[in-house]
Amino acid sequence: MPHVFPDWVAELTDPRRAGNLEELADRLVPLAERAVDVSRRLQEQLTEVNAPFEPGRPRALVDGLQRRAEEAFAEVNGEIESTTRARMERLLTRVGARDAAALRAALAPELSAQRRLVAERLGTRTGEAVQEAAKLLLDRTGLLARSVAGLVTGTLPAAQEGLALAGRISALAGKVRAEGRGPVPAELRAHAAALASDADATLARLELEWSVVGAHAAAVRSAMRAAEEAAVSAVTSALAEAVAELAPAHIRVLADLEHRALARCDAVDSAAKSATTGDLPESIL
Repeated sequence: MPHVFPDWVAELTDPRRAGNLEELADRLVPLAERAVDVSRRLQEQLTEVNAPFEPGRPRALVDGLQRRAEEAFAEVNGEIESTTRARMERLLTRVGARDAAALRAALAPELSAQRRLVAERLGTRTGEAVQEAAKLLLDRTGLLARSVAGLVTGTLPAAQEGLALAGRISALAGKVRAEGRGPVPAELRAHAAALASDADATLARLELEWSVVGAHAAAVRSAMRAAEEAAVSAVTSALAEAVAELAPAHIRVLADLEHRALARCDAVDSAAKSATTGDLPESIL
């Protein structure tokens, strides 16, 4: 149900109820200002709805995707390196201080090579995922941009119509003021009444256009956020899949290195014990 103001509002503002020329001019000026205001707000909404597609914005979207992908890669790679270092430290603790330095020197090159291999493969998968996600993001952005361009093209004449209406009202107000004081001539009153009726219909339609474009602008913002997050999610999912695929081989390599390192330490210990035993007198064997 439409809202209805008290009767005195129309009594004091409606040009059709003006009692004299002075009142008519005073009521036409705010009406022109309303037409300018709604046109300005409508143009601002059109600018806002088109803002995500201005030159340079799509490139910024891809740059943002690349930056977030690099952060995700750095986080995952950092976790893998941290786990590898922790396993190395546990291994060094098991062999004791005497063999730690030698074991570290023996394992460090192989561990570094394994870390580089994993990082390279993850980096390759991440790069491929970023390219695919960026292409989809740009395609979606392009489709939405064309749709929004149609909206802007179709709505812009309405904003211009409001400004034209304001010009007509202002011209009539100037004509009324030029008439001076006194009662409103019948011809001028009829002109003002027709223009006021036209303004009621036009302003109501422009206000509706403004609210519709505002809703579209909100929908565009939500859609662009969703497209960005979907692109990031595609990259992080690809990164997680790559980790899952590489993990078994990576774990096997670490286990093999650990086994060989412990076997080497055992061999060194056995040799040391044999050497020590060989120097002892037979009476204590």
